Amino acid sequence: MAFDQFFRVFLAIFVVMDAFGNLPVFLHFMKRYSAKTRIHCAKETVIIAGAVLFVFLFFGLSILKYFNIDISSFKIAGGIVLLILGLKFVLGLRLLESNAKDYEAAVVPIATPVITGPGVITTVILMTGEYGIALTAVASIINLFITYMILRNSNMLLKIIGRQGADVVSRIMGLILAAIAVTFIKQGWLGL
Repeated sequence: MAFDQFFRVFLAIFVVMDAFGNLPVFLHFMKRYSAKTRIHCAKETVIIAGAVLFVFLFFGLSILKYFNIDISSFKIAGGIVLLILGLKFVLGLRLLESNAKDYEAAVVPIATPVITGPGVITTVILMTGEYGIALTAVASIINLFITYMILRNSNMLLKIIGRQGADVVSRIMGLILAAIAVTFIKQGWLGL
């Protein structure tokens, strides 16, 4: 039972983080830099994304309580956000693909909102509310490590799967994300 719950949390975060789908975005921002700089950037990007993720992992439910938002309402609102992101992935829309002016400008938009954006924040808060901090933290750490490895080896992976392959993976993940979003909306509606 615990493995089943862990897998649900892990998969939800993996899908919304969309590391494979973000490969072309990362390489687009990093195309002017050497392989060594790209590896350093991948590390820095994941550290920043992880910091943002863990702020909401530990304090997300408290933030909801402070604003007097119950978890059912947040599930509906979060489900709508995730549904929009899922549709964005399925339809292949890219909201952030512009040239970076310098290294720091490349790190920040990739870390957040590309890796840890509204979808990941929403998912982490919902998963913490449903499965607890410990399970969500472990799933988050593993997902951040996977994202780091994917970004660190971005050139090689994109050569293997190609941009079309990354787009196909992103669209499949978008479909799964849309289904997760509908589940959140349904659970929130029933909880009201």
